[in-house]
Amino acid sequence: MAQAIQKIALNVGRDIPFNKLVLSQQNVRETKAGVSIDNLADDIARRGLLTSINVRPELDAEGKDTGTYPIPVGGRRYRALKLLVDRKQLTKTSSGWTCIR
Repeated sequence: MAQAIQKIALNVGRDIPFNKLVLSQQNVRETKAGVSIDNLADDIARRGLLTSINVRPELDAEGKDTGTYPIPVGGRRYRALKLLVDRKQLTKTSSGWTCIR
């Protein structure tokens, strides 16, 4: 007898403006000495973001979306993107970061 195959439900991604992103306290990796955020920012400016940033919506006590999106993974990429915003190579409202629930 054949077993039923379980389906995996994938969340729909959506673009989030950069100014809605914040580093999560769950982002535990520390930037190592000698690892240059400047070099990563230059690479992103030249080639684009090769690995997307996945975020989760921040919810208030009632479970409603607050409008900000913590980044649990990707702190170096976030810092490099922030550097590009500071350099005015990227706007604060640029999007392309994927929201997952």
